[in-house]
Amino acid sequence: MTDADHAFYEFSDALLFPGYFGWNWDALSDCLEDLNWLPADGYLIVVENAPRLLSSSAEDQHTLFRILSRAVHHWASPLGKSVPFKVLLLCDRDEEAALLRQEIACAVHNMR
Repeated sequence: MTDADHAFYEFSDALLFPGYFGWNWDALSDCLEDLNWLPADGYLIVVENAPRLLSSSAEDQHTLFRILSRAVHHWASPLGKSVPFKVLLLCDRDEEAALLRQEIACAVHNMR
């Protein structure tokens, strides 16, 4: 998922998004916070080779991390059903620090 189009495709394919999926960030966010077509006791998103995730655009990477973070919080909401929704980013040990820095930068950016 080195660019947004590939990310939209991979999420849509893996989570069987409905035909009305709009192929944009807002639509991805909406679908990740709904998933009524894919009922489960919990969800696990596994991203292999996470350092390459949207590597062509830091802005898109921040957007995706923000969307995933919001989805995690949405599903854990005490007002909702409190369904486990986890995201696992796989990387090599030597890439872990760089990926963590990117996630922290995203979190700081989102607090503004």
